[in-house]
Amino acid sequence: MASFTSILDNDFYKFTMQNAVVKLFPKAKARYHFINRGHHKFPEGFDVLLKEAVNEMADLRLTKAEKAFFARTCPYIDPTYFDFLQGYRYDPDEVKITQDGPDLEVVIEGYWYRTILWEVPLMSLICELFYESQGLIRASDEEVIATAKDKIEKYKKLHITIADFGTRRRHSYEVHDLVVRTLKQYGERTFIGTSNVHLAMKYETKPIGTHAHEWFMFHAAKYGYKMANLLGLEHWSDVYRGDLGIALSDTYTTEVFFQQFDKKLTKLFDGVRHDSGDPLEFTDKVIAHYKKNGIDPLSKTIIFSDGLDYDKVERIANYCEGKILHSFGVGTNFTNDVGLKPMNIVIKMTDALPEDDQWTPVIKLSDEPMKHTGDEDSIYIAKKVLMIDNDNV
Repeated sequence: MASFTSILDNDFYKFTMQNAVVKLFPKAKARYHFINRGHHKFPEGFDVLLKEAVNEMADLRLTKAEKAFFARTCPYIDPTYFDFLQGYRYDPDEVKITQDGPDLEVVIEGYWYRTILWEVPLMSLICELFYESQGLIRASDEEVIATAKDKIEKYKKLHITIADFGTRRRHSYEVHDLVVRTLKQYGERTFIGTSNVHLAMKYETKPIGTHAHEWFMFHAAKYGYKMANLLGLEHWSDVYRGDLGIALSDTYTTEVFFQQFDKKLTKLFDGVRHDSGDPLEFTDKVIAHYKKNGIDPLSKTIIFSDGLDYDKVERIANYCEGKILHSFGVGTNFTNDVGLKPMNIVIKMTDALPEDDQWTPVIKLSDEPMKHTGDEDSIYIAKKVLMIDNDNV
Protein backbone atom coordinates (compact mmCIF):
# COMPACT_ATOMS: atom_id res chain seq x y z
CA MET A 1 0.00 0.00 0.00
CA ALA A 2 0.97 3.65 -0.35
CA SER A 3 3.77 4.80 1.95
CA PHE A 4 6.67 7.24 2.12
CA THR A 5 10.37 6.40 2.13
CA SER A 6 11.87 9.91 2.36
CA ILE A 7 11.04 12.92 4.49
CA LEU A 8 12.00 15.04 1.46
CA ASP A 9 9.15 13.54 -0.58
CA ASN A 10 7.31 16.84 -0.20
CA ASP A 11 7.05 20.17 -1.97
CA PHE A 12 10.01 22.52 -1.64
CA TYR A 13 7.91 25.48 -0.52
CA LYS A 14 6.80 23.55 2.56
CA PHE A 15 10.38 23.46 3.75
CA THR A 16 11.12 27.09 2.84
CA MET A 17 7.98 28.20 4.69
CA GLN A 18 8.82 25.96 7.65
CA ASN A 19 12.23 27.62 7.91
CA ALA A 20 10.60 31.06 7.92
CA VAL A 21 7.99 29.99 10.51
CA VAL A 22 10.68 28.62 12.83
CA LYS A 23 12.47 31.96 12.61
CA LEU A 24 9.52 34.34 12.86
CA PHE A 25 6.50 32.57 14.37
CA PRO A 26 7.72 29.69 16.55
CA LYS A 27 4.74 29.92 18.94
CA ALA A 28 2.01 30.09 16.29
CA LYS A 29 -0.46 27.25 15.82
CA ALA A 30 -2.45 26.22 12.77
CA ARG A 31 -5.43 24.07 11.84
CA TYR A 32 -6.02 22.51 8.42
CA HIS A 33 -9.02 20.70 6.92
CA PHE A 34 -9.36 18.29 4.01
CA ILE A 35 -11.73 19.63 1.33
CA ASN A 36 -13.27 17.11 -1.07
CA ARG A 37 -13.96 19.41 -4.03
CA GLY A 38 -14.65 16.51 -6.37
CA HIS A 39 -17.17 14.87 -4.00
CA HIS A 40 -15.29 11.59 -4.26
CA LYS A 41 -16.87 8.60 -2.48
CA PHE A 42 -14.38 6.80 -0.27
CA PRO A 43 -14.72 3.02 0.17
CA GLU A 44 -15.47 1.47 3.54
CA GLY A 45 -12.37 1.24 5.74
CA PHE A 46 -10.46 3.95 3.87
CA ASP A 47 -9.87 5.82 7.12
CA VAL A 48 -8.12 2.76 8.57
CA LEU A 49 -5.77 2.52 5.59
CA LEU A 50 -4.96 6.22 5.78
CA LYS A 51 -4.29 6.06 9.53
CA GLU A 52 -1.87 3.18 9.00
CA ALA A 53 0.03 5.14 6.35
CA VAL A 54 0.11 8.25 8.56
CA ASN A 55 1.42 6.27 11.53
CA GLU A 56 4.27 4.93 9.40
CA MET A 57 5.38 8.49 8.64
CA ALA A 58 6.59 8.84 12.23
CA ASP A 59 9.62 6.75 11.23
CA LEU A 60 10.81 9.17 8.54
CA ARG A 61 13.94 11.16 9.24
CA LEU A 62 16.42 13.25 7.29
CA THR A 63 19.46 11.20 6.29
CA LYS A 64 22.99 12.56 6.19
CA ALA A 65 22.99 12.38 2.39
CA GLU A 66 19.67 14.26 2.17
CA LYS A 67 20.92 16.90 4.59
CA ALA A 68 24.09 17.39 2.55
CA PHE A 69 22.12 17.69 -0.71
CA PHE A 70 19.66 20.18 0.76
CA ALA A 71 22.38 22.35 2.30
CA ARG A 72 24.47 22.30 -0.88
CA THR A 73 21.51 23.12 -3.11
CA CYS A 74 20.08 25.89 -0.90
CA PRO A 75 22.98 27.92 0.57
CA TYR A 76 20.56 30.74 1.44
CA ILE A 77 19.01 28.55 4.18
CA ASP A 78 20.90 28.64 7.48
CA PRO A 79 22.61 25.43 8.67
CA THR A 80 20.54 25.61 11.86
CA TYR A 81 17.41 24.77 9.85
CA PHE A 82 18.93 21.59 8.46
CA ASP A 83 19.92 20.57 11.99
CA PHE A 84 16.31 21.22 13.03
CA LEU A 85 14.96 19.19 10.11
CA GLN A 86 17.30 16.33 10.97
CA GLY A 87 15.64 16.14 14.38
CA TYR A 88 12.09 16.63 13.08
CA ARG A 89 9.67 13.69 13.28
CA TYR A 90 6.09 13.59 12.02
CA ASP A 91 3.67 13.23 14.92
CA PRO A 92 0.57 11.25 13.84
CA ASP A 93 -1.31 12.62 16.87
CA GLU A 94 -1.49 15.93 15.00
CA VAL A 95 -3.75 14.31 12.38
CA LYS A 96 -7.35 13.30 13.11
CA ILE A 97 -8.95 11.03 10.50
CA THR A 98 -12.60 9.96 10.56
CA GLN A 99 -15.01 8.48 8.05
CA ASP A 100 -18.81 8.58 7.90
CA GLY A 101 -20.01 6.32 5.11
CA PRO A 102 -18.32 7.53 1.90
CA ASP A 103 -17.30 10.87 3.46
CA LEU A 104 -13.76 11.37 4.72
CA GLU A 105 -12.70 14.00 7.25
CA VAL A 106 -9.09 14.93 7.95
CA VAL A 107 -8.06 17.65 10.42
CA ILE A 108 -4.48 18.67 11.21
CA GLU A 109 -3.74 20.79 14.26
CA GLY A 110 -0.66 21.84 16.22
CA TYR A 111 2.28 24.23 16.18
CA TRP A 112 2.51 25.71 12.71
CA TYR A 113 6.22 24.98 12.36
CA ARG A 114 5.39 21.28 12.79
CA THR A 115 2.03 20.86 11.06
CA ILE A 116 3.11 22.74 7.95
CA LEU A 117 4.72 19.61 6.50
CA TRP A 118 1.59 17.40 6.61
CA GLU A 119 -0.52 18.83 3.76
CA VAL A 120 1.29 17.57 0.66
CA PRO A 121 2.13 14.02 1.78
CA LEU A 122 -1.39 13.56 3.17
CA MET A 123 -2.94 14.59 -0.13
CA SER A 124 -0.68 12.28 -2.11
CA LEU A 125 -1.48 9.42 0.29
CA ILE A 126 -5.21 10.02 -0.09
CA CYS A 127 -4.90 9.95 -3.89
CA GLU A 128 -2.74 6.83 -4.04
CA LEU A 129 -4.82 4.92 -1.49
CA PHE A 130 -8.04 5.92 -3.25
CA TYR A 131 -6.91 4.18 -6.44
CA GLU A 132 -5.30 1.23 -4.64
CA SER A 133 -8.22 0.50 -2.31
CA GLN A 134 -10.61 0.16 -5.25
CA GLY A 135 -8.30 -1.87 -7.44
CA LEU A 136 -8.29 0.78 -10.18
CA ILE A 137 -5.71 -0.09 -12.83
CA ARG A 138 -3.55 2.67 -14.29
CA ALA A 139 -1.68 2.81 -17.56
CA SER A 140 1.45 0.66 -17.77
CA ASP A 141 4.90 2.02 -16.94
CA GLU A 142 5.71 2.05 -20.65
CA GLU A 143 2.60 4.12 -21.38
CA VAL A 144 3.39 6.55 -18.53
CA ILE A 145 6.91 7.07 -19.88
CA ALA A 146 5.67 7.49 -23.45
CA THR A 147 3.08 10.06 -22.38
CA ALA A 148 5.61 12.10 -20.38
CA LYS A 149 8.14 11.91 -23.22
CA ASP A 150 5.58 13.12 -25.75
CA LYS A 151 4.61 16.05 -23.54
CA ILE A 152 8.13 17.29 -22.84
CA GLU A 153 9.09 16.99 -26.51
CA LYS A 154 6.09 19.12 -27.44
CA TYR A 155 7.00 21.67 -24.77
CA LYS A 156 10.56 21.83 -26.10
CA LYS A 157 9.21 23.07 -29.43
CA LEU A 158 7.65 26.06 -27.64
CA HIS A 159 11.13 27.13 -26.42
CA ILE A 160 9.93 27.54 -22.84
CA THR A 161 11.04 26.32 -19.42
CA ILE A 162 8.81 24.06 -17.36
CA ALA A 163 8.85 22.33 -13.98
CA ASP A 164 7.00 19.51 -12.29
CA PHE A 165 4.57 20.70 -9.58
CA GLY A 166 2.67 17.42 -9.28
CA THR A 167 3.34 15.92 -5.85
CA ARG A 168 0.06 16.57 -4.07
CA ARG A 169 -2.39 15.05 -6.55
CA ARG A 170 -0.13 12.50 -8.19
CA HIS A 171 -1.49 9.06 -8.99
CA SER A 172 1.28 7.42 -6.99
CA TYR A 173 4.93 7.74 -6.08
CA GLU A 174 5.80 5.21 -8.79
CA VAL A 175 4.13 7.31 -11.50
CA HIS A 176 5.70 10.51 -10.19
CA ASP A 177 9.13 8.90 -10.21
CA LEU A 178 8.70 7.67 -13.79
CA VAL A 179 7.51 11.09 -14.95
CA VAL A 180 10.35 13.10 -13.41
CA ARG A 181 12.92 10.60 -14.68
CA THR A 182 11.48 10.93 -18.19
CA LEU A 183 11.26 14.72 -18.08
CA LYS A 184 14.89 14.92 -16.99
CA GLN A 185 16.01 12.42 -19.65
CA TYR A 186 14.26 14.05 -22.59
CA GLY A 187 13.74 17.64 -21.46
CA GLU A 188 17.18 19.20 -21.74
CA ARG A 189 16.99 23.02 -21.58
CA THR A 190 13.21 22.82 -21.13
CA PHE A 191 12.69 20.84 -17.91
CA ILE A 192 14.27 22.92 -15.16
CA GLY A 193 13.30 21.09 -11.98
CA THR A 194 10.61 19.77 -9.66
CA SER A 195 8.82 20.97 -6.56
CA ASN A 196 9.55 17.56 -4.99
CA VAL A 197 12.82 17.77 -3.06
CA HIS A 198 13.34 13.99 -2.87
CA LEU A 199 13.00 13.58 -6.63
CA ALA A 200 15.15 16.65 -7.24
CA MET A 201 17.88 14.92 -5.27
CA LYS A 202 17.34 11.55 -6.96
CA TYR A 203 17.51 12.99 -10.48
CA GLU A 204 20.02 15.76 -9.79
CA THR A 205 17.76 18.63 -10.75
CA LYS A 206 16.64 21.82 -9.03
CA PRO A 207 14.01 21.94 -6.26
CA ILE A 208 11.59 24.73 -7.16
CA GLY A 209 9.14 26.82 -5.13
CA THR A 210 8.81 29.76 -2.76
CA HIS A 211 5.67 30.11 -0.61
CA ALA A 212 2.00 29.10 -0.61
CA HIS A 213 -1.34 30.77 0.17
CA GLU A 214 -1.13 29.77 3.83
CA TRP A 215 1.80 32.17 4.33
CA PHE A 216 -0.47 35.14 3.56
CA MET A 217 -3.52 33.60 5.24
CA PHE A 218 -1.61 33.44 8.52
CA HIS A 219 -0.45 37.03 8.09
CA ALA A 220 -4.09 38.08 7.69
CA ALA A 221 -4.95 36.35 10.97
CA LYS A 222 -2.10 38.10 12.78
CA TYR A 223 -2.03 41.52 11.10
CA GLY A 224 -5.33 41.91 9.25
CA TYR A 225 -6.37 41.51 5.62
CA LYS A 226 -5.08 44.91 4.50
CA MET A 227 -1.55 44.14 5.70
CA ALA A 228 -1.38 40.45 4.78
CA ASN A 229 0.32 40.71 1.38
CA LEU A 230 2.63 43.58 2.33
CA LEU A 231 3.88 42.08 5.59
CA GLY A 232 3.92 38.57 4.17
CA LEU A 233 6.35 39.69 1.46
CA GLU A 234 8.34 41.92 3.83
CA HIS A 235 8.84 39.02 6.23
CA TRP A 236 9.74 36.71 3.36
CA SER A 237 12.41 39.11 2.17
CA ASP A 238 13.67 39.50 5.75
CA VAL A 239 14.34 35.76 5.86
CA TYR A 240 15.60 35.15 2.31
CA ARG A 241 17.18 38.52 1.47
CA GLY A 242 16.31 38.44 -2.23
CA ASP A 243 16.48 34.70 -2.83
CA LEU A 244 13.29 32.72 -3.55
CA GLY A 245 11.89 35.84 -5.18
CA ILE A 246 8.63 34.76 -6.82
CA ALA A 247 5.58 36.27 -5.07
CA LEU A 248 2.23 34.47 -4.99
CA SER A 249 -0.38 37.00 -6.03
CA ASP A 250 -3.93 35.70 -5.61
CA THR A 251 -4.58 34.91 -1.93
CA TYR A 252 -6.88 37.94 -1.68
CA THR A 253 -7.32 38.59 -5.44
CA THR A 254 -4.79 40.05 -7.82
CA GLU A 255 -6.32 43.53 -7.62
CA VAL A 256 -5.70 43.70 -3.87
CA PHE A 257 -2.22 42.21 -4.26
CA PHE A 258 -1.03 44.92 -6.62
CA GLN A 259 -2.37 47.61 -4.31
CA GLN A 260 -0.02 46.24 -1.63
CA PHE A 261 2.88 45.26 -3.91
CA ASP A 262 4.71 48.55 -3.51
CA LYS A 263 7.65 49.82 -5.53
CA LYS A 264 10.26 48.45 -3.16
CA LEU A 265 8.79 44.94 -3.25
CA THR A 266 8.11 45.17 -6.98
CA LYS A 267 11.80 45.86 -7.58
CA LEU A 268 13.03 43.33 -5.01
CA PHE A 269 11.03 40.28 -6.12
CA ASP A 270 12.02 38.55 -9.35
CA GLY A 271 8.43 38.07 -10.42
CA VAL A 272 5.01 36.72 -9.51
CA ARG A 273 3.11 33.43 -9.70
CA HIS A 274 -0.29 33.06 -11.36
CA ASP A 275 -2.54 30.45 -9.75
CA SER A 276 -6.13 31.47 -10.59
CA GLY A 277 -8.17 33.58 -12.99
CA ASP A 278 -7.62 34.33 -16.67
CA PRO A 279 -3.85 34.05 -17.35
CA LEU A 280 -3.85 36.54 -20.23
CA GLU A 281 -5.72 39.19 -18.25
CA PHE A 282 -3.30 38.56 -15.40
CA THR A 283 -0.35 39.03 -17.74
CA ASP A 284 -1.69 42.41 -18.83
CA LYS A 285 -2.13 43.50 -15.20
CA VAL A 286 1.40 42.43 -14.29
CA ILE A 287 2.96 44.22 -17.25
CA ALA A 288 0.95 47.38 -16.50
CA HIS A 289 2.08 47.26 -12.86
CA TYR A 290 5.75 46.99 -13.80
CA LYS A 291 5.52 49.78 -16.36
CA LYS A 292 3.70 51.99 -13.85
CA ASN A 293 6.67 51.54 -11.51
CA GLY A 294 9.26 52.23 -14.20
CA ILE A 295 10.41 48.60 -14.45
CA ASP A 296 11.06 46.78 -17.71
CA PRO A 297 8.69 43.76 -17.75
CA LEU A 298 11.33 41.78 -19.65
CA SER A 299 13.45 41.90 -16.49
CA LYS A 300 10.73 40.10 -14.50
CA THR A 301 9.09 36.67 -14.67
CA ILE A 302 5.59 35.25 -14.36
CA ILE A 303 5.36 31.63 -13.21
CA PHE A 304 2.09 30.09 -14.42
CA SER A 305 0.81 27.13 -12.40
CA ASP A 306 -2.99 27.03 -12.65
CA GLY A 307 -4.32 23.75 -14.07
CA LEU A 308 -1.97 23.69 -17.02
CA ASP A 309 -1.99 21.42 -20.05
CA TYR A 310 -0.26 21.79 -23.42
CA ASP A 311 -2.95 23.89 -25.10
CA LYS A 312 -3.09 26.32 -22.20
CA VAL A 313 0.70 26.59 -21.98
CA GLU A 314 0.98 27.22 -25.72
CA ARG A 315 -1.63 29.99 -25.59
CA ILE A 316 0.07 31.69 -22.64
CA ALA A 317 3.58 31.36 -24.07
CA ASN A 318 2.55 32.89 -27.38
CA TYR A 319 0.84 35.77 -25.57
CA CYS A 320 3.82 36.52 -23.31
CA GLU A 321 6.49 36.26 -25.97
CA GLY A 322 8.41 39.52 -26.24
CA LYS A 323 6.40 41.12 -23.43
CA ILE A 324 7.56 39.49 -20.18
CA LEU A 325 9.66 36.52 -19.09
CA HIS A 326 7.60 33.43 -18.32
CA SER A 327 7.89 29.87 -17.07
CA PHE A 328 5.47 27.10 -16.15
CA GLY A 329 4.76 24.64 -13.36
CA VAL A 330 2.64 21.66 -14.42
CA GLY A 331 1.06 19.50 -11.76
CA THR A 332 -1.67 16.91 -12.18
CA ASN A 333 -1.35 16.84 -15.98
CA PHE A 334 2.17 15.47 -15.53
CA THR A 335 1.73 13.12 -12.56
CA ASN A 336 -1.83 11.82 -12.88
CA ASP A 337 -2.41 11.31 -16.59
CA VAL A 338 -2.71 7.52 -16.41
CA GLY A 339 -6.17 6.75 -17.75
CA LEU A 340 -8.00 7.33 -14.45
CA LYS A 341 -9.90 10.40 -13.31
CA PRO A 342 -7.60 12.66 -11.24
CA MET A 343 -8.87 13.55 -7.79
CA ASN A 344 -10.04 17.09 -7.07
CA ILE A 345 -9.03 17.57 -3.44
CA VAL A 346 -7.20 20.12 -1.32
CA ILE A 347 -6.06 20.55 2.26
CA LYS A 348 -6.17 24.17 3.40
CA MET A 349 -5.39 26.09 6.55
CA THR A 350 -8.72 27.04 8.13
CA ASP A 351 -7.69 28.62 11.43
CA ALA A 352 -4.56 30.21 12.89
CA LEU A 353 -3.55 31.04 16.43
CA PRO A 354 -0.81 33.70 16.38
CA GLU A 355 1.26 33.58 19.59
CA ASP A 356 -1.02 33.18 22.65
CA ASP A 357 -3.91 35.11 21.18
CA GLN A 358 -7.04 33.27 20.01
CA TRP A 359 -7.97 30.99 17.13
CA THR A 360 -8.88 33.07 14.09
CA PRO A 361 -10.61 31.72 10.95
CA VAL A 362 -8.53 32.23 7.79
CA ILE A 363 -9.75 32.38 4.21
CA LYS A 364 -8.47 32.45 0.64
CA LEU A 365 -10.29 34.43 -2.05
CA SER A 366 -8.23 33.90 -5.23
CA ASP A 367 -9.37 35.17 -8.62
CA GLU A 368 -11.89 32.36 -9.08
CA PRO A 369 -14.87 32.10 -6.70
CA MET A 370 -14.81 28.29 -7.01
CA LYS A 371 -11.33 28.34 -5.41
CA HIS A 372 -12.37 30.37 -2.36
CA THR A 373 -11.80 28.56 0.93
CA GLY A 374 -13.07 29.43 4.41
CA ASP A 375 -16.39 30.09 6.10
CA GLU A 376 -18.87 32.43 4.40
CA ASP A 377 -18.93 35.00 7.21
CA SER A 378 -15.14 35.43 7.11
CA ILE A 379 -15.15 35.66 3.31
CA TYR A 380 -17.84 38.36 3.52
CA ILE A 381 -15.86 40.31 6.13
CA ALA A 382 -12.65 40.07 4.09
CA LYS A 383 -14.39 41.43 1.00
CA LYS A 384 -15.81 44.30 3.02
CA VAL A 385 -12.45 45.18 4.55
CA LEU A 386 -10.65 44.93 1.22
CA MET A 387 -13.47 46.72 -0.61
CA ILE A 388 -13.97 43.88 -3.07
CA ASP A 389 -17.21 43.83 -5.05
CA ASN A 390 -19.17 40.79 -3.82
CA ASP A 391 -20.94 40.53 -7.17
CA ASN A 392 -17.71 40.03 -9.09
CA VAL A 393 -15.56 37.91 -6.78
